[in-house]
Amino acid sequence: MASAQENATKRALVTGAAQGLGAAIALALARDGFEVAVTSRSPERLAGTLSAIKAAGRRAVPIQLELRSAASAEQAVAAGVEALGGLDVLVNNAAITARTPAVDIKLEEWEDVYRVNTTGALLVSQQMARHLLATKRTGCIINIASAHGLVGFPQRLSYGTSKGALIQMTRMLAIEWAPHGIRVNAIASGTVETPSRTEFFAANPAAREAMTRRVPVGRFAVPDEVAAMARYLASSEASYITGQVLVLDGGLTAA
Repeated sequence: MASAQENATKRALVTGAAQGLGAAIALALARDGFEVAVTSRSPERLAGTLSAIKAAGRRAVPIQLELRSAASAEQAVAAGVEALGGLDVLVNNAAITARTPAVDIKLEEWEDVYRVNTTGALLVSQQMARHLLATKRTGCIINIASAHGLVGFPQRLSYGTSKGALIQMTRMLAIEWAPHGIRVNAIASGTVETPSRTEFFAANPAAREAMTRRVPVGRFAVPDEVAAMARYLASSEASYITGQVLVLDGGLTAA
């Protein structure tokens, strides 16, 4: 017999959901029956995501989130809990990137990338865990990492090491929170054809060619492929999976 929690409406918070990967994940969860709170530094940019979720027949709630602020992380999770009546799944997708030769990296870049990609994810995860512990509910946290956190790339030191730290944080939190029924996993994707990435490659065709050559299957991922993996990790079918890094990279890290 299914538990009361299994029969209840599922609710998720997806950070950085204005476009690209975050928007695709939020929509995939909505299509799987979730009500979804979506965040952005600029909530007005969430209009397209909100419309898509509502068109899928699910409730969508916009929330402002600045990952450089502990107070904002606390307020964002509290807003999601209040609007949806609780949260079951958190997807830490929001991140910033940097492309700088290692010898030229300024301290400000290094600290800002870590502040958003690693510390920001921790701050939101802490608030999510506090909610689940206080309500005695099981839950799931999915960290969107990157193949850059697993293998070396030139000019991506700040970004790659921040994602490597996020991967290890995934393992640490999974071990600590498993006794409380909170699963924590990560998805390490290779290059994904998001709008911002497509724009970069349009201006840098040689970079597209060079990066494609590194991928054995000969193409990049599309957002829906990563979203499908997130949807699986959020489902009851993945109830025995925690502390893992699921790699979606077209064979990049195996080459």
